[in-house]
Amino acid sequence: MRLATPDPPDRTGVHEGRPWWMWLPRSAPPWPGMVILHGAGSAKENHADFGRLCAANGWAAISYDQRGHGESEDEMAPAAVADVGRMAGLLAAVDGVDAGCVCARGSSMGGWMAIHAAAVDPTVAGVIAICPASEEGLRRGLRAGRFEMRADVAALDAWLGEHDLRDAIARISPRPVVLLHARGDEQVPSEWSEELYARAGDPRRVLIVPGGHHRSVQHDPELQVTALRWLARELGRGG
Repeated sequence: MRLATPDPPDRTGVHEGRPWWMWLPRSAPPWPGMVILHGAGSAKENHADFGRLCAANGWAAISYDQRGHGESEDEMAPAAVADVGRMAGLLAAVDGVDAGCVCARGSSMGGWMAIHAAAVDPTVAGVIAICPASEEGLRRGLRAGRFEMRADVAALDAWLGEHDLRDAIARISPRPVVLLHARGDEQVPSEWSEELYARAGDPRRVLIVPGGHHRSVQHDPELQVTALRWLARELGRGG
C-alpha cells in the first residue's frame, strides 16, 4: 500500500542567518504561534511532524536550524538564545498570527534553549520543554565532543557555567510552562524535569510517562496534542 506523502511546509526561507520552515493552519485566524527548537545534533527537518501537528490543531509553527546545525553557516554560541526571540518575531509578523501569543517548544538542548529564552524575553508567551537538558549535561557533552554540531566550545562552556536552568524557569511565571519527560530517558534523568517543575511558578504542568527513551516523547502525537491544548487553555485560546 502506498502512503500519502506528508504535507511540505507552507513557506521556507532564511531570517538573519537562520534557515526555517513554516506551517500555517487551514482554520480561520487569529492563530497562536509556536517556535520549534531542535536539540544538539539535530535540524529543523526532524521536527516537521510537530510543525504539521501544530497546523492541524490551529497553531502556526516555525522550525529553524539553530547555529552550528543543518543549513546554518555559523557556530553554536551564546547568541543562540536571542535567536528564539528573533524567530518568534518573524512568526508574529505573519498575517493571521496572534502576535501576543507566540510560544516556544524545544526538546533536549532545545528545551533548555526555550526556557532560557522565555526567561529573558517576555514576548515568548509560553513554553513546552521536552526532556530539557541541564547546563552540566551540555558541558559534559561539549567537552567529550559527543554533539554533532559546529560550536565555539570554549565560549559555550564558559557561558553554561554562568547559568542555571532552575533559576531561569522560575522567572517565566505568570506565563505557562509544561514539561514532558520519559521515565526511561537514558540521557537526561526524568527527575530533572520534576526538579524544574518544583522551581517553576504557576501556571505549570509536568507529564512524566513510563518507559520510553530520550527521543520518544517529542514524537508522540498524543502527548504533543495534550501539551498544545493545555497551553492553549492557559493562554485563553480555548482548546
